[in-house]
Amino acid sequence: MKNASALELDHLVVAARTLEEGARFIADTLGVEPAVGGTHAAMGTHNRLLRLWGGAYLEVIAIDPQAERDRTGQEGAAAPAPRRWFALDDPAMRERLAHGPYLAHWAARVPRPKDLGRWQSQYPDRIARVTPMARGDLTWRLTVPEDGAFPSWQGAGDGIVPTLIQWDTAAHPSARLPETGFALKRLKARHPQADRVREQLQWLGAAHLIELDSAPDGAPALSADIETPSGVRTLA
Repeated sequence: MKNASALELDHLVVAARTLEEGARFIADTLGVEPAVGGTHAAMGTHNRLLRLWGGAYLEVIAIDPQAERDRTGQEGAAAPAPRRWFALDDPAMRERLAHGPYLAHWAARVPRPKDLGRWQSQYPDRIARVTPMARGDLTWRLTVPEDGAFPSWQGAGDGIVPTLIQWDTAAHPSARLPETGFALKRLKARHPQADRVREQLQWLGAAHLIELDSAPDGAPALSADIETPSGVRTLA
């Protein structure tokens, strides 16, 4: 019997310096470009999307240049703005993306009847603040740390601990995307503090969604084996 408290995989997050670079990365790796997505006005980002089998999808996300211009203003002075999600404002992330897009993160879906906002209010030390979001007729809530960093537990995260998301619309957005014949076969990660990350994954009810190992070289990494019409391709 399925654990009623278990989370579900919602989407994979490929971070890119630009959407064009991200789309080309996906095309080179998987053999198809992601579909046009939309903008996230509250975060100053935009995305492209690729449907995966089983009610999941792959998201390519980048800073929206127009939003960046709006933030800096005509005089070039930085305007106060919230930190973007997925560490996109972090200098280390920007340096990393200068070398190319990569699979940076993933999101786990909180199914009903559990309510994400109420869950977070009960355990604020383990779950980041919940931020309401909307795009067109889609509305959802997800966890975004105030500093825009990846979720973590006791200092360990680095994109391996998932963002939590709960959709308020009846239909999942993946159902609107073109069929691809692609399916996530396996999500894998390594982390220098694997025991600490595993503890949080188990507490969240997400440990069954990812294979986690220690990182012998000390470098966190996330990868996904994806079944495509041309065979299994690895996204990392």
